Amino acid sequence: MLEKLFHLSAHRTNVRTEITAGFTTFLTMSYILFVNPAILSSTGMDKGAVFVATCLAAALGTLIMALVANWPIGMAPGMGLNAFFAFGVVGAMGFTWQQGLGAVFISGIIFLILSVTGIRSWLIAGIPFSLRSAIVGGIGLFLAIIALSSAGIVVASEATKVTLGNLHSPTVLYAVLGFLLISALDALQVRGAILIGIISVTALSTALGHNEFNGLFSTPPSLAPTFMQMDIAGALQGGLVSVILVFVLVEVFDATGTLIGVAKRANLIPEGKPNNLGRALMADSAAIIAGAALGTSSTTAYIESAAGVQAGGRTGLTALTIALLFLAALLISPLAGSVPAYATAPALLYVAGLMMKEFIGIHWDDITEATPAALAALIMPFTYSIANGLAFGFISYVALKTATGKFNVIHPATWLVAILFILKYALF
Repeated sequence: MLEKLFHLSAHRTNVRTEITAGFTTFLTMSYILFVNPAILSSTGMDKGAVFVATCLAAALGTLIMALVANWPIGMAPGMGLNAFFAFGVVGAMGFTWQQGLGAVFISGIIFLILSVTGIRSWLIAGIPFSLRSAIVGGIGLFLAIIALSSAGIVVASEATKVTLGNLHSPTVLYAVLGFLLISALDALQVRGAILIGIISVTALSTALGHNEFNGLFSTPPSLAPTFMQMDIAGALQGGLVSVILVFVLVEVFDATGTLIGVAKRANLIPEGKPNNLGRALMADSAAIIAGAALGTSSTTAYIESAAGVQAGGRTGLTALTIALLFLAALLISPLAGSVPAYATAPALLYVAGLMMKEFIGIHWDDITEATPAALAALIMPFTYSIANGLAFGFISYVALKTATGKFNVIHPATWLVAILFILKYALF
């Protein structure tokens, strides 16, 4: 049955290898089970329901990837977009989390249409490479300031806006320890380094009396507080139009880049031969819609899937294994509820660092490329908004290219995005 469903022999793999690869990928990405509820619960969402939504969205999205695309890629709520949802859309902009879920749902519908019609490929081809690199790196900076502030390492200051926190505070020390542990384990190529770091800090702080342990296993909490709670009508308000645009743009760049990158490592898109990239894009789009309905921010493909590919995963059986493990994780909700913010902050900071390596892709020797890219990246953390960073990047890119006589190199897709952001600031 598995051979017929996943074509194992055609991909030169076997059941044992695929299941091992699935376990490997799950270990590397399962930190999201603890990080996502911690982030989204800051909006007022029920933490237990978000945990269940995270498990189900990851399982459902990965299952779609397994059965539709037959690719060994894990799906889960994306880092960066969950922070933008919680701290940008709800925290800074003041919208309700229900409206935020509505924006995610609408972005998923748009994303699906873009994938089906081929506009997605047109958009990707039209966005300057320097800006694409800056967007990923800028989201890393955005995650970094969130992580540092939640750990208490960076605090508010009347005189200097931000300053160093109390380094004698146990929460700061736990966060520093967690970050160093994760970094060291990953450098030693230990599978699940981020997960081990989160659990180790949680266990240590509990043992020393700084945290309360709620248990390990139980029946899953109710999903009702977040299930089908998206406010679609509210998401169509003027102020949320730009939010939907941001969700779509980041989903387009992040998911597509991840899918292609992992697929190339697995030799799933050989040059000049048919492949399932179109199906994978469809699966990715459908997962966003399903995740919003369940009650979580955008679900996307995880670059950690490369770990499973490295372990030999080549088919959807790897993804099926990941999906089943996320379903099994529903039973550990008490453990997820025991994880404090200072235990997940190191994971956020470490992922931020990994994302910032994308800055190397910016063409620094060309001012008309480097300046918009730098603006996009810097505006994100300093205004606490991915949306503002994207807007400054695209608008300044068009302005600088036009002012220096390079009007002809501006792709229509870049013009379109810049004009939409200009209208957003002018009208809303």
